[in-house]
Amino acid sequence: MENELTFALGPVVIGVSLITTWGIMLLITAIAWFSTRHLDRVPGTLQTIVEGIVAAIDEAITAVAPEHGRQIMPFIASIWLFLIIANLTGLIPGLHSPTDDLSVTSALAILVFFSAHWFGIKTQGLKNYLHHYLTPNPILLPFHIISEFTRTLALAIRLFGNMMSLELAAMLILLVAGFLAPIPILMLHIIEALVQAYIFGMLALIYLAGAIQSQQLNSSE
Repeated sequence: MENELTFALGPVVIGVSLITTWGIMLLITAIAWFSTRHLDRVPGTLQTIVEGIVAAIDEAITAVAPEHGRQIMPFIASIWLFLIIANLTGLIPGLHSPTDDLSVTSALAILVFFSAHWFGIKTQGLKNYLHHYLTPNPILLPFHIISEFTRTLALAIRLFGNMMSLELAAMLILLVAGFLAPIPILMLHIIEALVQAYIFGMLALIYLAGAIQSQQLNSSE
């Protein structure tokens, strides 16, 4: 979708997708602040819902990285929550999902790219982390480097392509069928949006877990 120009700050163009992204981040921050203001031992309805979401995310992360779940939990949980809201934003009249903009999905993929290396270096140390690029054979170094960039590119394009095609398909069906089938299209949009958020977040989790545990995996081989 076209990202209409809203205004510019010098060389930086502030478009609709960027403003929507900021709005979603502010919304998540407000929800997190409001839902944790008054925590009780006997949780109410809101606290029960929040605890259930956090527990589900924690369980998914622990299944992939059991020894480092607490370390990467804030980042992965933030990615998942952002993508769920962002992907569903297209259902609001007058708005479109920021994830159908390649610049947004590229930014998310780059964030995952640098975060994976940061967590890997923080956990193993710079020397040990860089050493895994030379295993099992130093001749594979170029392939390791290429794979780092190709998977980041694939991460960005996969989410962008799926979300853009989803919104275009829904628009075309509505143009052809009118409002004869709005509910099935709405349900399809919701399901696909949740699936794409889950896939992106799970791939990010796997990349981070792989970076953190790379030295352990190499030592066990």
